[in-house]
Amino acid sequence: MEKKHRQRLIEKFPDEINEKKIIILDIEDNYKYMDTELVEIIKTSVEPYLLDLSE
Repeated sequence: MEKKHRQRLIEKFPDEINEKKIIILDIEDNYKYMDTELVEIIKTSVEPYLLDLSE
């Protein structure tokens, strides 16, 4: 998700998103579907957030 996607969500669903944390990974959208490099970047990027949830 990029900043522009976050903004679109806020504009379209303000009540549903209110007081929810939206995480922006800032991964450029220049990968093909299921690109192995992209998958690794996503795994690495989201890991700290998943660890926070498990505590």
